[in-house]
Parts: sequence; structure tokens; C-alpha cells
Amino acid sequence: MRVAVHGKDFNRASAPFIAQIFEVLSRYKIDLCVSEKFSGYLGKAGIKTKFKTYSSAKDLKNVQIFLSIGGDGTLLESVTHISRLEIPILGINTGRLGFLATISKEETEKSLQHLFDGAYTLDQRALLKLDTEKDIFGSLNFALNDFTVVKKDSSAMITIHTYIDGEFLNSYWADGIIISTPTGSTGYSLSCGGPLIFPRSGNFVITPVSPHNLTVRPIVVSDQSEITFEVEGRSKRFLVSLDSRMAPVDPSVRLKVTKADFKVNLIQLEGTHYFKTLRQKLNWGLDIRN
Repeated sequence: MRVAVHGKDFNRASAPFIAQIFEVLSRYKIDLCVSEKFSGYLGKAGIKTKFKTYSSAKDLKNVQIFLSIGGDGTLLESVTHISRLEIPILGINTGRLGFLATISKEETEKSLQHLFDGAYTLDQRALLKLDTEKDIFGSLNFALNDFTVVKKDSSAMITIHTYIDGEFLNSYWADGIIISTPTGSTGYSLSCGGPLIFPRSGNFVITPVSPHNLTVRPIVVSDQSEITFEVEGRSKRFLVSLDSRMAPVDPSVRLKVTKADFKVNLIQLEGTHYFKTLRQKLNWGLDIRN
């Protein structure tokens, strides 16, 4: 089996845990392929497990499993490495919350055993895609979590004219707007008052960021919709983002969000489920009377 691995920089205290992961992988005689960036961190930590390196998605065509070692941000970065290949991905959490990277340090060895025994299912997650006249994000014009439009600095609010399938929805006078997938509904959108959306519900959530009009609330729309935006404001520049990737644009740029034509396959090991993650990570439904 060929397995690809990507991770974030780690400190000396985390090095023994990272070494343990690679020790387990070598025990299973896995053909390892590590991102060039992560391989540099491994070298500095003195981890000597044999592996090849990859630099782009074309090097991953024969990979069966992808391991992300870090937090949710690392997993989102890993999704850009996989791109359209839909390689099943498992997140090992070395950070704090870990809503997407759900495998804790204590569970890692047992989880890898389940993984290589084939004791898992695939949880398919939809992505959104951004289209613009200008090539802002190149081939990485997709997001697993969300797309945002926000003001660039401490200037006045911006006005975001929003259309659904060509029909005018609303002009949001706000600090910005978030278009979230169900996966991203537990992130930035949630912190701005958006609802939790079940991953297979087939929806996007439009959530305003600090709207001036208090009657404006998040709205759930079909992910088959085409959502377009025209932005204006006193500032001649504002920011758009796809997950953690951000770029400045000017009001002349017309923005269109649709559902991407490929998915992300998150590995769901036996005994794990989205609802369980909600309860554990967000204390969702927690009641001291229970």
C-alpha cells in the first residue's frame, strides 16, 4: 500500500509522537510518500524512516491513503495537495480542538491498525468552487470549509449584493459574508451565528459577518445554487478567502460560488461518527442534568 503524509512544523516535545507514527507505518511496510515541506521538519527532528517525497498532486496518483498530521488547518492544507484525486484522508490531531483531524495522540496506534485492517468507511464531503474573471487562486479555487468576502482593514463596512441563480437575495451591509459548506458550518460560520448543517444535507449556508441590520440572519440554500456577488464600499480593496488562502481584490471583480464537481473522502474509523464528534468537540447538547 502507498501512503502519503503531510504535516505541520512541530516542536521538540512533539518529536517522539511523530517518530512513533512513522515507526508504526514502517511496521506495516508501507510505501511512504511525504510532502517536501514536511520532510524538512522530519529531517531536523532526526526521524530516519525511509520515504520518498512529493511536490504536487501529480505525484500522488498511485496513493491509496493520505495522512494529515496536525490540526484542522493542516488537514485543509492537505486537501489542496490531494486536489481532485479524492484520495481518502485521515487526520491525526496534534493540535487542540481537531474537528476534522479527530484522531488523538492516545488513539493513534490503534487507529492506524484499524485503518490498515480496512475497518473504516468513507465520509464524502462536498466542496465549493469560486469562479472569477481574474485568476485569483489558480487551480486551488475550491474550499472544504468556506468562502468569505470581508473588508480589508478597519475601514467602513462593505455592501455585498448577493444573488441566487440570478435572483436578487439581499444587499448585506456588513463587515463581510461567509458561504459555508456543511463541513465548514462548525467553523467561522458557527461563530457568526450560523446553524450546524449535517454533512450529507446538500446545502450551503450564507452567514453575514457583523451585519448592521439586526433583522438579517443566516440562510440555508441548496448547494445546487449559483451564488454571485457584487461588492462595493469606501475602500477600493477587500479580501476574499477559500479556507485559509486569502487574496485582495477590487470591486470590479465579479464572484461566483457553486458546488465543486469532486469531493473530499474523510476516513471514518469504526466507532466514530459526525454526531459523536459534535458531542465531544463542541459539547453539543451538553446538559448537567444528564
